[in-house]
Amino acid sequence: MKGGNQELIQFLSIAKGSCGEVRCQLYIAGDQNYIDQNELKPLIEQCKRISIMINNFMEHLKGSRYKGSKYKMPERKSVKETLDEIARRK
Repeated sequence: MKGGNQELIQFLSIAKGSCGEVRCQLYIAGDQNYIDQNELKPLIEQCKRISIMINNFMEHLKGSRYKGSKYKMPERKSVKETLDEIARRK
């Protein structure tokens, strides 16, 4: 599935794991006093935020209609078609 969402999600999963490894190394660096605690805390928080962003992007891709470069873009509905569809649901 080269170029598809599944492949990108797999790479993002690896990136998220790497972010966790960096966070672990930061904790070790702090425990060994290689880095000051005042410098450590913002770095750990940044790693947490990045991990959350990667996870949110992965979740977005799982539900996305666009499936990657090897697929054509889904056709967009006109405003009229969208409104008609909403009206039919009621």
